[in-house]
Amino acid sequence: MKRILNSSLIMLTLATPVLAQTEGSEAVGSATGGILGLLITIVIGALIGWVASLIVSGGPSSLLGDILIGIGGSFLAGWVLPMLGVSFGSGFLGAFIASVLGAIVLILIYRAIRKSA
Repeated sequence: MKRILNSSLIMLTLATPVLAQTEGSEAVGSATGGILGLLITIVIGALIGWVASLIVSGGPSSLLGDILIGIGGSFLAGWVLPMLGVSFGSGFLGAFIASVLGAIVLILIYRAIRKSA
C-alpha cells in the first residue's frame, strides 16, 4: 500500500497543470499559425493571379481561378527560376515579381492548351 501511495505522489508532482497548459498552448499556437499561413497564401495567391490576369488577357477571370494561377505561379517561379539562375532578390518585392512572372507563364500555358482543344 505504501508503494502505491509513493508512486501516486510522484505522478502528482510530475503531471502538474502548468505542463498541461504549456503543451496545450503550443498545440493551439501551431494550429493557429497553420490557418493564418493558409489564409495568407490564398490572399497573396489571389493578388498575384489578379495582377497576372491584368497583364495577360485570356486567363482565368474568377476568384478561384486567380487564386489557383497565383499559387501555381509562385510554385513555378520558386522551382524554375533558381534552376535557370534567375534571382529577383530576397525581399517581398522580388518574390512578388517572380510569382507574377510564374503566373503569367501559367496563363500562357493555359491559353495554349485552351486553343488546341
